[in-house]
Amino acid sequence: METVKPWILFFSTLLLSHIFILTTLAEGVTPEEAKLLRDEVRGMFYHAFDGYMKNAFPLDELRPLSCEGEDTLGGYALTLIDSLDMLALLGDREQFATSVEWIGKNLRFDINKTVSVFETTIRILGGLLSAHLIASDYATGMKIPSYENQLLHLAEDLARRLLPAFDTPTGIPFGSVNLLHGVDEHESKITSTAGGGTLTLEFGVLSRLTNDPVFEQVTKNAVRGLWARRSKLNLVGAHINVFTGEWTQKDAGIGTSIDSFYEYLLKAYLLFGDEEYLFIFQEAYGAAMYYLYNDPWYVEVNMDSAAIVWPLFNSLQAFWPGLQVLAGDIDPAIRTHTAFFSVWKRYGFTPEGFNLATQSVQHGQKSYPLRPELMESTYWLYKATRNPRYLDAGRDMVTSLQYVARCPCGYCHISDVEIHKQEDHMESFFLAETVKYLWLLFDLAAGSDNLVENGYIFSTEGHLLPATPQISLVQEHCSYFGAYCNNDDSRQDSHTLDLSIDHQENKSRLYRGWDPSSSLSDNTFPKPVSISGSIKGLCPGLTHGQKFGISYLASTKKKTSEGESTTQTEATAVPTKSAVIVSKPDAESTGQQEITVVQSHSLVVVPKPEVEVLQPDDKNNLDNDQELIEEELESDPSQEIDEGNTGRVLEKYSLLYPESLEMNLGSPAGGM
Repeated sequence: METVKPWILFFSTLLLSHIFILTTLAEGVTPEEAKLLRDEVRGMFYHAFDGYMKNAFPLDELRPLSCEGEDTLGGYALTLIDSLDMLALLGDREQFATSVEWIGKNLRFDINKTVSVFETTIRILGGLLSAHLIASDYATGMKIPSYENQLLHLAEDLARRLLPAFDTPTGIPFGSVNLLHGVDEHESKITSTAGGGTLTLEFGVLSRLTNDPVFEQVTKNAVRGLWARRSKLNLVGAHINVFTGEWTQKDAGIGTSIDSFYEYLLKAYLLFGDEEYLFIFQEAYGAAMYYLYNDPWYVEVNMDSAAIVWPLFNSLQAFWPGLQVLAGDIDPAIRTHTAFFSVWKRYGFTPEGFNLATQSVQHGQKSYPLRPELMESTYWLYKATRNPRYLDAGRDMVTSLQYVARCPCGYCHISDVEIHKQEDHMESFFLAETVKYLWLLFDLAAGSDNLVENGYIFSTEGHLLPATPQISLVQEHCSYFGAYCNNDDSRQDSHTLDLSIDHQENKSRLYRGWDPSSSLSDNTFPKPVSISGSIKGLCPGLTHGQKFGISYLASTKKKTSEGESTTQTEATAVPTKSAVIVSKPDAESTGQQEITVVQSHSLVVVPKPEVEVLQPDDKNNLDNDQELIEEELESDPSQEIDEGNTGRVLEKYSLLYPESLEMNLGSPAGGM
């Protein structure tokens, strides 16, 4: 008998999964029960926090079964720092003030420790900055009279010790750095996309608080370095070489190793008002929804061909519906959350991996390390819809944690979700995120009156970063309509996606809100509206490459006299707001590039592919570009129509590859 192919089994089980999902709804949570659940979650926090302070402090994390401590990151009271803004959120002024005072007097970073740049940034740097902003602001109700910016000074010192990691040819940082000696000469040159692209919020806030732009610039350069190396499908891989810029793992997805890259693109725009991040997010999100979305699940594909690599739900994907709420894309968020929560209902937790083809836990990925992502999305969906089903979901999560994960001094990892076996470890993010989002969920239902409602953005570690004038570049605005974009502008040309590869066998692959084969002029864009806490508008007529001059970094293969292949690049200057990378060819080398970091604010030099004969579509694009040039010159009579000026204007609109994806983001539902 012929064996059923896994992919056929995968697609056939999608229908069955819908049937399974429909059985997951619980009875409604009443407002009175919401208050009781909020208080229960508060008790969960203090059970774990007090267990840490009594048995593990000042070590990094708690071992909740044995009631001991362990250093897991850098040996600097990680769990306490990660918990600071939760203490403030709960209104615990005494413990918050005592903790801030102890950290200010005792914490030092001049230690011979090699630490993760990503984890140290989101947990330690983010925790310090959030607590500093709360402790120094009367509006929070938690201002400490004796506080003199000690946490800010510590944050700046820590960030400067992380800066050597960014000294790479691509601008993408090393994964680890020694806080005393910098980057070790034997440090791995391979890092994850999330590790290199999830630093912008913390470093950007620090730049604004210290008036030193270097922190924001290096992290923005890292994002540009990653995005410039995206595939022609606007997908990014999971791991990349920070020296050569070559992808070492080309699996594209929204989960492991990539997840928070998407998250920080949108949140950096929301917090700072920097439209470059919005343009990148629009293109990246549109590609993800087109190539990765198998309604209601997401899969991993090859970034170049979009061939499915893994039909797998991994638990880190669970943040995605919450991000979609912030982006205003509610309908797919609802369907996907329902699917993800059905896995929780089946096992009591979400395993690290759930195979969509076999509808079972993926071998070797049976654990649940107290992750917060599903709670986060549950909170955002309830905030957006006020649908009581999300309170039901939150209640089920609390029940699982209380009856299975609770242990003598805190809450334990679950090493196997099928047999509910406990493991003696508690990550600091359990206090920073997991219980925080559950508490916020029930507090919102009970009548919220807390810090979050005053205008905060959550970091990927759940830290509270306020969108204040000191931090945001611009005040609330409706949309960007600059010299190159007009709401009813008919000059928008047709941007199409390369669909030479057939991905349409499964109709559910198509992102229904966006048709990559249609002209932008055929799409109907909503009028921009001002909405606090969500995307405030978008400029639909331009791609990121057109607006900011960032395009692909591509290499061309040429033959040497010996017949060996050598990779060379031709440098092309592209206007942009700040420069990142220069990649220069080495005529005598084979397969290597000499790459130099440019400290400039006028251009990016990117490799240019060999000149090819223009096809009809290319001719049409040039005609469209010429129309844009003529209109810009007409709008600004001060510009002379000469060959040199025309060339400069053309650079503003030209791309080295076919135009990137465009998408239409609506406004969130009520409650935002």
